[in-house]
Parts: sequence; structure tokens; C-alpha cells
Amino acid sequence: MLAPSSLAHPARTCNEQHFPSFDATSLFYRHWPAAEPAVEKKAIVLFHRGHEHGERMAHLVDELALPDHDFFAWDARGLGHSPGKRGYADNFGVLVKDVDAFVRHIAAQHGIATENVVVIGQSFGAVVVATWVHDYAPRLRGLVLASPAFKINLIVPGARQALALLYAVKGNFFVNSYVKATQLTHDEARIASYNSDPLITRPISVNILLELNEAADRIIADAAAIHVPTQVLVSGDDQVVYQKPQQQFFDGLSSPVKEIHVLDGFYHDTLGERDRERALVLVRDFITRVFATPPAPYSLLDADQHGHTQREFSRLSAPPTSALARGYWALGRFWIKVGGQFSAGIKNGLATGFDSGSTLDYVYRNRKQGLTPVGKLVDGVYLNSIGWRGIRIRKAHLEKLIGQAIDLLRASRQPVHIVDIAAGHGRYILEALAGRPGQVASILLRDYSPANVEAGRRLIAEKGLANVARFELGDAFDQQSLAGLQPGPTLAVVSGLYELFGDNRLVGASLAGLAEAMAPGGYLLYTNQPWHPQLEMIARSLTSHREGRAWVMRRRVQAEMDELLAQAGFEKLDQLTDQWGIFSVSLARRK
Repeated sequence: MLAPSSLAHPARTCNEQHFPSFDATSLFYRHWPAAEPAVEKKAIVLFHRGHEHGERMAHLVDELALPDHDFFAWDARGLGHSPGKRGYADNFGVLVKDVDAFVRHIAAQHGIATENVVVIGQSFGAVVVATWVHDYAPRLRGLVLASPAFKINLIVPGARQALALLYAVKGNFFVNSYVKATQLTHDEARIASYNSDPLITRPISVNILLELNEAADRIIADAAAIHVPTQVLVSGDDQVVYQKPQQQFFDGLSSPVKEIHVLDGFYHDTLGERDRERALVLVRDFITRVFATPPAPYSLLDADQHGHTQREFSRLSAPPTSALARGYWALGRFWIKVGGQFSAGIKNGLATGFDSGSTLDYVYRNRKQGLTPVGKLVDGVYLNSIGWRGIRIRKAHLEKLIGQAIDLLRASRQPVHIVDIAAGHGRYILEALAGRPGQVASILLRDYSPANVEAGRRLIAEKGLANVARFELGDAFDQQSLAGLQPGPTLAVVSGLYELFGDNRLVGASLAGLAEAMAPGGYLLYTNQPWHPQLEMIARSLTSHREGRAWVMRRRVQAEMDELLAQAGFEKLDQLTDQWGIFSVSLARRK
């Protein structure tokens, strides 16, 4: 049994540092370099509970007894020594992207590859890192989740619904945690230190509390997207979070190595309990095992033929099985047609397909139009749907990464030759470049649709870019045509295309053509849709641009999309994702 812990720094030297997150916010972290040399550097990265900070996990550095591993622990944004309003972030996705930035910083600044990192998350921190693993698909060596807060016990029945209603009515506000130190651990020293710790932050922003729950539901539902070796530790007497969602998450994992342990008698602070050596033995053994063997290989290149997204696609491609469901969706289609009589956006979607370039251009412009004030109201509801909000965020992310890629090319003195192989009307490309006069040598926009080409040519003239930009017909899946692009692109963009085609052979041919056209050191921007909360509604109610057929999409989890890129010869550098995990935009470099 361990002696009661204190918050004193362990014997190993601790360096206090900062790293710039994705938005240049300087976040605080602690680093304990390895005490013993290793053939290859390895790291354990610690993510604390909500309301707390990294120093409360510092005891693990010595207690895990892994002297040849570097240890890192951050203070999350808005907590501990990190800046920001206490207990607040703009949205849950900001915290997830912070994790991505932190692990990338560890790789770049400390020379520890992500493949040699094991992440340990507790409670709230466990949900944040599980969401990161799902949404960003890092090739971690292992993942340890201690009492993940997939569903918090808010004590009062209906509390979550009441908070959501109040949030909708009055906007954001803060609530204080009800949790007492005596509900976290039996360790008297940790109880005393918690009660006297000036850096404990009891308030939490309601937007984060609600979005935590939404992210947890999503991650549990799509746990099959996770292939990282995973250990889940469950506290048997946890009064703060529920156990059932932890088991559901574990059951859904696709990880070839996964294990779950229930620790009877433990309160919520699993790794800070009085008898925590019972847990630490399990964690130490898991970490030792995952580092003792090379990562288990897995491939998702045939996920369009086998796997959970293929099964989902097959189910949505078939008619509903019950008469009640068929009637429900028929009624939904009827009301969409009625809405099309009033809403300009719905009318356009019905005419051209809800996945067409014309529809996307309408969504990008985001101006309510319709017949009578009722039509404008309906159009506003349509434009404010979560999918279209995500599309507009995707556009902003595309513009940001396009600018980043241009800066990288200019810094390496390469000419900027841009191609977008399925540009729709080309609005996002042209608007991204409008503020960069003289920085781009050429812009080639292509699309399969003559209507889109004509609309794009008008937009080029409107934006005053006719001297550098041209728009032509082109097949985005014709490998030979793409390989012959002239001039050879130094920046290629593929946005909103691969999500519409579930066949990996098509996508592979497209990427191979771009790789042939592009010299090493060129950049590729690509989008993906690893998740969508309205997937069934879209499949049952909306039509595609392809001959008016139902718009049925097969999701590609991020790991699958990234593997297709790697197979074609590209190396992923960065990724931006909306706060709901629906659309990702990634930047890759031709190797």
C-alpha cells in the first residue's frame, strides 16, 4: 500500500513550461524528463479532472515507477496556471484541439513521436482525450481512461434538461460543482490538499458541461472508430459519474488490445485513491506491454467493404423495416416539399440536389431568402441546421489552412499553383485568395458540372481574378487526367467531394493522380466527414445531385481517410475540426 500522497513535486526534476496552442494561447504544462536513458524516447502524458490542474497528477510520476519515460501534465485552458476565464472555453472542441496541439508540441519540441506516447486521462480529461483520439485519429501507443465522465451524476432528476433549457433562454452561465473531496477519495491527505488548494476551480461553464455530454454520447455511439490500445479503469463506488456508459464505450471499441477493470470500493479519483496501487499496477503493466511490442498493424482501406460504417451505409440504403418508420419519413419528405414552396434554399436543394455545388454556394452565402416572411423564417431554420453550420465552419477552416499552405510555399520559395479538383462554384477558394494579391501564380478550378463551371467563371470575373484563375470541366476521379495537370500544382484542394463517394477505390485513384501531378514538398488540403448526427434524416429525406437519388453517405472515420492519404504518398501535418466532430479539414504534404 502507498503512503498517503502530498502535492510536493516528486523526486524527479520538474520543468515548468508553456506551449502555443492552435490559436496562439500560451498554455502551461509540467515536464519531468526521463531519469534513465532509453533506446527510444517514450512519454506518458497526463490529463487531469475537471476543476483541477496538472499538479494533482504529479504523484503518478514517481508512483508509476517508469523511470525511462518522460512525463508531461498540462493545466487545461481556464484552469490552474493556464490563461482564460476560469472553467470556460468557447466550446468543447477548443479543449480537444488543445490536446492535439499539446501532443504535436511534445513531438516537435521534445522529440517524442506520437507513436511513442501513452495518454492517461481522468474523468473530464478522459472524455476530452477519448474525443481527440476519435476525431483526430492519432497513432498513439496507448490510451488509459480512469473513470471517464461519459455521464455525470447531476443528482437532481432532469437537471441536464433544465440546464439546456435555461442556456437556450438566457445564454451561457456558470454552475458550481457539488462534488466534495470526500466523494473523490478515501486518502485523507488528498482530501485535505483538495480542500486547501487555491487552484481548484469549482465553477464550470454550462456550455462546456452540456457539450461534454454531447461529445460523450457521440464517442460512445461511434467507439468502433477507435483502434488505439485502450485500458478503462472503473471506480466501483463512484458517486460522481455513471458506470454503464463506461462499459458501453469499452464494448464498442475496435482496439485490438483493450481491457476494462472494475476497482471495488474506489471513489471517483481512481488514480488518487488511498489504495491506488491496485490501479497503478494495472496501468504500469498495460504501459509496459504496449511498449514491449510494436503497435499492432491495422488497415481501414477495405472499410468500404467491411466494418461498422459499411453496415451503417447498407442499413440506410435500404427502406425502413417498419411501416411506422416508412410513414414517418414519407411525412418528412412531404413537409420538405412544402417548405420548398416558400424557402429559396430548400427549393434550390430540391432542384439541384442537397449535395450540389449550387446548394453549398447558397449555404456559404447564408442569406435568408423566401416567399413571404414565412418563407424567410423557414429558410433561416434550414440554414441554421447543424450540418450547414458545420459546412460554414469547414469553409472558415479551409480558408485558414489555404493561407497557412501559401505561407509555407512562399517561405520555401516555391511558386503557388493551386488546383481544386471539385470546386463547385469555387467561392471558398476565391474568397480565401481575395486578400492575397500577387501571392498566387495560378488558380485552376475544375468541376464535373457545366452549370458549376459557368457559375464559377462568373465568380472569377466578379472577384477580379481572371488574370490568374481559370475554370474548366474535369473528372475528379480520373487518375490520368489529374496526373497530367499543368502547371503541376503545389497546393491541391479537395473539399466536400470524397464524403459523397463511399468507394475507396475511387478516392484512391483520385489521390494517386494528384500525387503524380505534384512534386515532393507540395501541399494537399482535404476534408472529411467522420460523423453526422443527422445521417438518417439526410438519407431518408434529402436527394442527391446524382439523378435525384436519395442522399446516402458512408462516413469515413478519420483514421480511414488519413490512411488513404498516406497510401498515396502524403504526410498529414495538421487538422481542424468543428466542435461537433462533423467535418474535418486537414493539411498534408507530398512526401
